[in-house]
Amino acid sequence: GLMLLPPLEEDAERSRPWFRRLRQVAEEARTRHPGLRLEDLSMGMSEDFEIALEEGATMLRLGRVLFGARGPAAWREGS
Repeated sequence: GLMLLPPLEEDAERSRPWFRRLRQVAEEARTRHPGLRLEDLSMGMSEDFEIALEEGATMLRLGRVLFGARGPAAWREGS
């Protein structure tokens, strides 16, 4: 699969072109190399996962949306 982390934007919609282009790259690669297995598109985080899904994401990273924000103290304590 392929993975993408677009620049962090306040407006999640600004991530759409990045996600769309990764999907296009995967489609082009599948066309050029029919035996190539590119089944997963890992793109989208808590801030932009809805748009990533609309653009074809099959894997998401949703830490903050599920568990809340974590500060430096949480990292030191291992929680």
